[in-house]
Amino acid sequence: MAVSASTRFHWLRTGDEAFAAMLAAIAAARRSVRFETYIFRAGAPGDEFLEVLLDARQRGVRVQVLLDAFGSLELPDSYWEPLRRLGGEMRWFNPLSLGRFNIRNHRKLLVCDEHTAFVGGFNVGPEWLGDGVNQGWRDLGLELGGAVAGALAVSFDEMYALAEFRHQRFARFRRARARKQVPACGCDLLLSGPGRGRHPIRRALQHDLARAGAVQVIAAYFLPPLRLRRALLRAARQGVRVQLILPGKSDVPLMQAAARSLYRRLLAAGVELYEYQPQILHSKFLLLDETVFVGSANLDPRSFGLNYDLLVRWPNPALAAEARALFADHLSHCRRIERSAWRKERSFWERLRGRFARFLFTRVDPFVTRKQLRGMR
Repeated sequence: MAVSASTRFHWLRTGDEAFAAMLAAIAAARRSVRFETYIFRAGAPGDEFLEVLLDARQRGVRVQVLLDAFGSLELPDSYWEPLRRLGGEMRWFNPLSLGRFNIRNHRKLLVCDEHTAFVGGFNVGPEWLGDGVNQGWRDLGLELGGAVAGALAVSFDEMYALAEFRHQRFARFRRARARKQVPACGCDLLLSGPGRGRHPIRRALQHDLARAGAVQVIAAYFLPPLRLRRALLRAARQGVRVQLILPGKSDVPLMQAAARSLYRRLLAAGVELYEYQPQILHSKFLLLDETVFVGSANLDPRSFGLNYDLLVRWPNPALAAEARALFADHLSHCRRIERSAWRKERSFWERLRGRFARFLFTRVDPFVTRKQLRGMR
């Protein structure tokens, strides 16, 4: 694990590596374990997580688990009874209701003893087992030690308190939409959620894009807001090298179709487009010069106003150097999309499907969520 100021960091390059590190951290915890994820499935590796959480509770560690009720829909509540019997705490975020069904907690976070934290795109399910090349979905995570872990623990506590989702006013939503600085390490926590007010992830990205000399992005789901899309196009037209790695295989084909409907304009502006080939791509990562963004947020409408999400923004040359190597490794498994060939590959029906998908994600989905929010005032 590399060290920078008061914070240590270590990139988690595969599901196998991420799960091993997370399980080891839980096994080493002595005071508290805070665990939050969108998808948790029984079987491997979920059962291993349950066992190590039970062991932690048996030695007196406070254990808190927060799962999204929709993301983990297949998991029965009875799965957590052994933990509850030992005094562990488990909550479902936003128990399913037609009145607020569309509002989800998409965050992935583990904090042990307030000094070791894990962020990234990894859920807990068999899809993530493997190296992301020969087997399993390709994803990225980051292990952090030091001051930022304490700040992430506070962020977990805020989400845990909101789990039952009995919000009455928009002020309750704004609590989870914030940019929190961690001066000890010079990084920021960008916390997004539904509701009113300025969006911290969008604002931070627009600010950094306007000043970036190089842009490298890996996005599992790519349909950024119009202003952010324009910022990417503007940077490319001004001679900034903008490289995007997007999925060649996706678990959400409609989102892939929507993203591909943007290719023509991106390519015309000079953006370098690549599609990851071996497995489903689930990584979420941005590198703007020496500033790294990593966490659970995608570049899509849900992460920019519908879901609760989390990114760590960290201007750090050492972290950025390793991030560039990670980007290069992803790139080595990609097919480049060439402008002339892309225009010939696209049929009329593919173009129509892409426009329909984009309308669905950018208009219909946000409309439903806004209607649900208005009904909860």
